Amino acid sequence: MEQLLKKIEGHTILVTGATGLIGQTFVKSILKYNKSATNTINVIAQIRNKAKAIQLFGERTYNIDYVIGDISKVDLSNINVDYIIHAASQTSSRDFVTNPVKTISVAIDGTRHILEFAKKQSLKRFVYLSTMEVYGTPQSDEKIDELQPTNLDTMQVRSCYPESKRMCENLCVSYASEYGIPINVLRLTQTFGPGVSYYDGRVFAEFARCVIENKNITLKTKGDTKRSYLYTEDAISAILKVMTADVAGEVFNVANENTYCSIYEMAKLVAQTISKGSIDVVIAEDHSNYNGYAQTLHMKLDTSKLCSLGWTASTSLTQMFVELIHWMREHKYE
Repeated sequence: MEQLLKKIEGHTILVTGATGLIGQTFVKSILKYNKSATNTINVIAQIRNKAKAIQLFGERTYNIDYVIGDISKVDLSNINVDYIIHAASQTSSRDFVTNPVKTISVAIDGTRHILEFAKKQSLKRFVYLSTMEVYGTPQSDEKIDELQPTNLDTMQVRSCYPESKRMCENLCVSYASEYGIPINVLRLTQTFGPGVSYYDGRVFAEFARCVIENKNITLKTKGDTKRSYLYTEDAISAILKVMTADVAGEVFNVANENTYCSIYEMAKLVAQTISKGSIDVVIAEDHSNYNGYAQTLHMKLDTSKLCSLGWTASTSLTQMFVELIHWMREHKYE
């Protein structure tokens, strides 16, 4: 990753959603690099809560400035940047069902606001972080490349998240066509690692809590959904690889293909390998409690396009959980 960061020395990067999981990991990577770099990288972090940002990045940290406000109306009039990483997004599956209008507005209004700013800059690259969910709910184990059509049902409220992401992808492409903004879209699989809240509602965090609290993993479905996963630092190296390559206008899938498994298989891995058999996996199906998770799918992303740039995911699923559990133990009360 150091060699990739070296390519952007002396430049300024705007990171939206900078206290989110990927945003904070990106910012921390730059701040760590700056400690030994002779020509540092400047970060402008879009945040909503400065206290949280200071807790994450430190109070006396050089080469970082904050723009504070909602992503759809934050004041960017006094800054100039070379790169933009647009990571701000709703991420709670429950919010996709309980607050679908907000989910859509954060995505579309926020992205349009950042693109309006971008068109006034002389950008080297604008990277939009999208999601694997734009492909809908594929049902086979065939690999899904970037040309795969979607089967999203727009009459399902849960589709508010992937449909708004799809619209934002096209918004980026439209601004690129009309205003010459050099954009890339990255469709990330489910990503986790240090930085995940102890109380995060997603399945990987639930499994990690079960290990920490020595409780059995209880699945409310059969756990048939299959997907690949991605470690946070591997996500950052993918972003850097794309933003420093001569590939403006392209879209890339981002995942660790070696992690492809069902939720049940992942639960068994955690119970047997991570907890060393001290907990078990229990299936207790609950058809009455729809909590916003996407329906059963097989999301086997093809990352050959990204890998052709020289990128590889280096962190196994087992090691991802080791790092996640260590982080969650250390930061339980934050």
